[in-house]
Amino acid sequence: MPTFDVVSKLDMQEVRNAVDQAQREVANRFDFKDTGSSLELAEDEVRLQSSTEDRLRALVQVLEEKLVKRQVSLKALDFGKVEEGSRGAVRQTVALRAGLDSDHAKAVNKWIKEHGPKGVGSQTQGDQVRVTGKKRDDLQTVIAGLRGEDFGIPLQFENFRD
Repeated sequence: MPTFDVVSKLDMQEVRNAVDQAQREVANRFDFKDTGSSLELAEDEVRLQSSTEDRLRALVQVLEEKLVKRQVSLKALDFGKVEEGSRGAVRQTVALRAGLDSDHAKAVNKWIKEHGPKGVGSQTQGDQVRVTGKKRDDLQTVIAGLRGEDFGIPLQFENFRD
């Protein structure tokens, strides 16, 4: 019986490279000179800091551009609120979401049950959803449908087996 897994992963090496590129660009750009703008990659978040809110928005834009060039989905970013810092500086934390939490797994299962072809089933297994079906074509139809739907997180499809 053919199966595949629906997962939501984040390539941390690509994220690290994108943050490094953004740091280099911020260090070299004239409009970021003497603004105290910085990016810092923590374990599962990126901390942004700048002197004004306008510079912070520009910093976010630079980060997003670098992530898109490295094929990291912007759906994996969860922007926190802008906080006031010392001496008028502003900070923002961008959380990196990876893995299917229970709410998103339920939404994927529900979508498959409502829109999937007859004979296709799904079940949650930890931070992934296993989809099984009788025909390979049915599973490919489910993959195409899930790609067209917006669940608010990036989805990848792995372990396609006949």
